[in-house]
Amino acid sequence: MNDSSPTRPAPVLDIWCELQCPDCRSALDDIRALRARYGDRLELRLRHFPLEKHKHAFAAAQAAEEAVEQGQGWPYVEAVLARVEELDRRGEPFLVEVAGELGLDAEEFDTALVDGRHILIVDADQAEGKAIGVTGTPTYVIGGERLDGGKSQEGLRERIEEIADRLLAERD
Repeated sequence: MNDSSPTRPAPVLDIWCELQCPDCRSALDDIRALRARYGDRLELRLRHFPLEKHKHAFAAAQAAEEAVEQGQGWPYVEAVLARVEELDRRGEPFLVEVAGELGLDAEEFDTALVDGRHILIVDADQAEGKAIGVTGTPTYVIGGERLDGGKSQEGLRERIEEIADRLLAERD
């Protein structure tokens, strides 16, 4: 037996989300539970799908990418989602304020929102989402299966766990 065999990558759970979406906020408990259960054995990737009905969603997606750049992607996403109503009311100044509250470089957030350095990432995510049939948020993709949480999140975490457990068993 050779112990130097390459480690297989963790299965990926893509989470198509937008930060002005109350349903995505509701999904946070499931996301936290999945992170706690699987740790680094399951890669959770935030994918942006800003909806036209939410006027600050595109800016929020860009801000989330700046948070990733500064090493605080998930904490930032959770902080913004926890206060969706405030984002509705205040828009971009709120996004910069949250960055400051988390100890991130708020000036750099402001600059990133002005210069649009993360627009291509957000556009690419949205285009890919549309190409695979994402129509609302949250939507999950794992093991080639798309699970739509925009209508109902009932039973989704359990279904994700079934798929993740199967993928992990196949990997090992």
